[in-house]
Amino acid sequence: MSGRLDIVGLGPGREGLVTPEASAALAAAAAIYGYGPYLARVPWREGQARHPSDNRVELDRARAALEAAAQDRVAMVSGGDPGVFAMAAAVCEAVEQGPQAWRGIEIVVHPGITAMLALAARLGAPLGHDFCAISLSDNLKPWPLVEKRLAAAAGAGFAMALYNPISRARPWQLGRAFGALRAVLPAATPVIFGRAVMRAEEHIEITTLGAADPARADMATCVIIGTAETRVIARPALPPLVYTPRSMPA
Repeated sequence: MSGRLDIVGLGPGREGLVTPEASAALAAAAAIYGYGPYLARVPWREGQARHPSDNRVELDRARAALEAAAQDRVAMVSGGDPGVFAMAAAVCEAVEQGPQAWRGIEIVVHPGITAMLALAARLGAPLGHDFCAISLSDNLKPWPLVEKRLAAAAGAGFAMALYNPISRARPWQLGRAFGALRAVLPAATPVIFGRAVMRAEEHIEITTLGAADPARADMATCVIIGTAETRVIARPALPPLVYTPRSMPA
């Protein structure tokens, strides 16, 4: 079977943070598939077809791209990194469930800078020790499992990056998540809200778990929860540094 599907991470949104290999893959594609706002970030090339779709139809998008990739070279775009709560997993799932012929398509995943790493870079090293990433969306998993994972990660001393913290359809999850974490972590634990990080509308706020307000977040926000050891270093006339020490007490 001829054809190829490049799954491309666009990073946090700044053109200069897209890897050269990812840019070359996009330029070489006969067609590009993706969530509409992400697809709009890709520079236009004459003769290249574009297929925008909604953010809740990942499997349908993956199947459409694979059908096209059976005959030609196409690309699929993801914000951040395609392997972090994004399209690489959807494509793999579609291949597993789809016709045998799709297993012969060349699939290349191009990594990108995911939201938690972009936000951490703005602050210093809040993820400098062991950490995990948890999506608060219950579209694909039950909410009790989310709460179980939050409590387990907090109890084990992991810093956490929370993806998909809140939306118009899910306005309550982040508040519930903070409640679950407050049962395990000190109220002084640092919490960071990072909205549209490394884009023109970037806004970053550092607070504590005791004072964290879910209303400060939306779907463009990544939330980092520190640990009991995470430090905030005040600096005169400069933003504070936030880091989680690499050494831990015995």
